Amino acid sequence: MPLDTAQTGPRPGRLASHETRQRLEHARNSRLAQLRALDESAQSTDAHLVSAQTEAIQRVLTEIDEAFARVEDDTYGICQGCAKPVPAERLEILPYTRYCVACQGRAAA
Repeated sequence: MPLDTAQTGPRPGRLASHETRQRLEHARNSRLAQLRALDESAQSTDAHLVSAQTEAIQRVLTEIDEAFARVEDDTYGICQGCAKPVPAERLEILPYTRYCVACQGRAAA
């Protein structure tokens, strides 16, 4: 559903694009480091556990890539559930989130 920017107005809590990209790059680099560490320890660890961890990290990497796309199309920081701004504090902690806390709870249910 396209957003009517006339109705949503300015997003004062929105992070600057440069800072947003830095946060997303940091999140991506952290997950890639985790994948490398898993690859290195794969010989001495339970294969099922490594596989589950790898899949979880790859899902987050996909979410990070999707967040970069939202930055590009200027929808970053807008909840995909309610179309309201996601609080800046939440984006600082989870820069690739698609939802505000309330909508995340509904999406997980």
